[in-house]
Amino acid sequence: MKPIAFFRALCAALVLGLTAQATWAGAGHDHGEAPAASTGAASPRFVATSELFELVGVLSGQTLSLYLDRADDNSPAKGATLELALGENPVAVKAVGDGAFEATLPSPLPEGVLAVTATVVAGNDSDLLAGELDIHTSAHAPEASGRVSRTTLAAAAVVAIGAVLALWAMRRARRMRMSPATRVGGAA
Repeated sequence: MKPIAFFRALCAALVLGLTAQATWAGAGHDHGEAPAASTGAASPRFVATSELFELVGVLSGQTLSLYLDRADDNSPAKGATLELALGENPVAVKAVGDGAFEATLPSPLPEGVLAVTATVVAGNDSDLLAGELDIHTSAHAPEASGRVSRTTLAAAAVVAIGAVLALWAMRRARRMRMSPATRVGGAA
């Protein structure tokens, strides 16, 4: 195969390989646009567990959303009551659904790690849960990672390998044309 024909075939294979991913799904199998990746910082949260209960708290501004589940089957703790303390300060909590509670804090919480204690009573079961809430201001929030997807890395690797092979093939063909040992004929 001539070097230029080889180079053209290699380029065509690279283009087909890079665009083939978009054609894997058949008609009607498109799942739409991929959801955008979150670039903001996650809300501060805590988890407190015991043998009976699991409590998750998510802080959004001055609102603390709490989710209480039974540890054995992960179902909401129906009819439960919850008393909560952040550090040494008790926090008024109101039920908003089965196993769901909400608290409105009177002021923003200070930055740092804050101890969380919760007393849970659900039917004949009661328990004391403990956890930690780690709070940092948005100035310390992690920046977008700027990571490159695996597909992009694979495409770049294929292009780089293809380019190296094409250059190698063209140099080899040039050396073979210039080498005296490969010439046929001559003066007799």
